[in-house]
Amino acid sequence: MLTNSQIPTVPAESFKSLPVPDAQTRVSQFMKQLQDEISESLAKLDGVGKFHEDSWERPEGGGGRSRVLREGAIFEQAGVNFSEVWGSHLPASILAQRPEAAGHGFYATGTSMVLHPHNPYVPTVHLNYRYFEAGPVWWFGGGLDLTPYYPFAEDAAHLHKTLKQACDQHHPEYYPVFKRWCDEYFYLKHRDETRGVGGLFFDYQDGQGGLYRGPNPNGEAATYSNQVGTPETRNWEDLFAFVQDCGKAFLPAYVPIVERRNGMEYGDRQRNFQLYRRGRYVEFNLVYDRGTIFGLQTNGRTESILMSLPPLVRWEYGYQPEPNSPEAELYETFLKPQDWINWTSPQ
Repeated sequence: MLTNSQIPTVPAESFKSLPVPDAQTRVSQFMKQLQDEISESLAKLDGVGKFHEDSWERPEGGGGRSRVLREGAIFEQAGVNFSEVWGSHLPASILAQRPEAAGHGFYATGTSMVLHPHNPYVPTVHLNYRYFEAGPVWWFGGGLDLTPYYPFAEDAAHLHKTLKQACDQHHPEYYPVFKRWCDEYFYLKHRDETRGVGGLFFDYQDGQGGLYRGPNPNGEAATYSNQVGTPETRNWEDLFAFVQDCGKAFLPAYVPIVERRNGMEYGDRQRNFQLYRRGRYVEFNLVYDRGTIFGLQTNGRTESILMSLPPLVRWEYGYQPEPNSPEAELYETFLKPQDWINWTSPQ
């Protein structure tokens, strides 16, 4: 772990806020607690499957705990990871976004999770919250997004309302900006569709500048963020509290959906469609996902990095859903950005 003495002193006027002296310890403890709470609650919810833990060390510095549940009553595969790594050389993916971090050692910690249920009516869900330091720069990032296989607007609305409540405790514009950023980030350009119904996504949050810090200055997230302007000064404590509440919002956002859908009967048609749509998850994670890219570029543990991939998946050349089917409704409505907070069914 990098100590504060290893991080160069920077003139105060260069920053609106600096991390507290015990930042790394506090964030690391929270990320481990979040992993514990989520994995314990999911094991209880499943009732059959148990998480198996692998502790691992990274030769360049740090390590983590990977927990995987397989072939449970609800979850075909569920992975909940914690990692805490440090090193002297930043990966290219970070330097491309924050060139001012060049020449410094780095520290990163976070918790990530992907759940792949058996039942096609239960959506897949992904969570990742993280903290990063590199010399004079630091930031929080993360998010949560839902990937349904069958269209249930009430599920999408429940998730978004729960996340908005967590955001609104800290800033009224967090949800509107980070929801739009999520729609932008979890988008498969080569398919022209979102990965699902979105949720929250944010990165490079250090209390400076506007809320949107992404690569698309002409997108809806950037446009809305520019209209909002620069928020009042947010310090390290403010952002850490926000990330903690986002992490704690996962269980109330997702568990009621599982309880509502898991008892629904399904057949081969629904299972085959689920496996086909899982292919989109694989495509996104291997082509676009920045966490996957960062992990591979920093020589992370490959099994943990690729834990997000579903255990079974299929591709079908030229697939088209039947008109007026639930599968068609998924494509027509649920793979495009929507205002789920104020959702009303089309007449």
